[in-house]
Amino acid sequence: MARRIILANPRGFCAGVDRAIQTVDTILRAAHGPRADGLPPVYVRRQIVHNRHVVEQLASRGAVFVEELDEVPHEAAAAGIPVVFSAHGVSPAVQREADRRGLAVVDATCPLVGKVHREVLRFVREGYEIVYIGHNGHDEAVGVVGESPEHVHLIEHASDVDGLDFAPDTKLVLLTQTTLSVDETADVIAALQRRFPWIELPPSSDICYATSNRQEAVKLVARQADCMVVVGSANSSNSVRLMEVANEALGARGEAHRVDDADEMDPSWFDGVESVGVSSGASVPDELVAGVVARLRGLGFTEVDAVETIQENMHFVLPKELRARR
Repeated sequence: MARRIILANPRGFCAGVDRAIQTVDTILRAAHGPRADGLPPVYVRRQIVHNRHVVEQLASRGAVFVEELDEVPHEAAAAGIPVVFSAHGVSPAVQREADRRGLAVVDATCPLVGKVHREVLRFVREGYEIVYIGHNGHDEAVGVVGESPEHVHLIEHASDVDGLDFAPDTKLVLLTQTTLSVDETADVIAALQRRFPWIELPPSSDICYATSNRQEAVKLVARQADCMVVVGSANSSNSVRLMEVANEALGARGEAHRVDDADEMDPSWFDGVESVGVSSGASVPDELVAGVVARLRGLGFTEVDAVETIQENMHFVLPKELRARR
């Protein structure tokens, strides 16, 4: 019997990631090469998406990535060089700094992340305290909490609930980071409901459709595989979680491994393995998955099958700043 590769579908780019990358790509293509004044065609605040290869590829074409806006020189601001905000969104403080400096901002925040920002503002206006489940320090969480730091209370784990203290007459609502799954937040939500039984859940799920879809596909593939390879960067929340979901589904039968690309694969992982599941995070280009498949073929996995749980047809239009130029 042939050793086989089982590809999870859907995998790879979600609509928000595709929109963010296309935003930078559109600006680069419109620039038509280096400027006479030596300035770059575009600055990007933080990683446009959490994938090292995507960032390196865009940087090789002239995009300059900065951690903070003060790294954008005054002459670039005066020349109107676009500054792109990443798919993960920014806090109002970052937006105010951009406005103060007169930067030509192109906001590539994922619309699903933007929805959570708007929910924070609405609930604060209505007098709520907000409990936000998210990863401390993640760009998305930093931006959302920054909308109202005095009213948004970030927690990561069920044990963090003990550190919260709200009177019974406090209007209380729960929001979550979009890249967290229902499974991942279940124990935290249960702990919150035990401690604060009156807490309100968000009016509609804030979990990104792509997060849920990719995790369901990984679960299905892992049940048919002896081990799994998940392609994605270490700072990608959804990629790391995919690996964890795969490990949970594999159980004692095997192990899941996260890699940035095929070069990080260890052939010893596949000793005695007949079938390998392969998936990738929502910010991973498919050519990196193709590289993993090619490496596995070289290791003797000659048959390739795919398992599809749902077809995705979500699409987001480019930011309004680019649409206005057309």
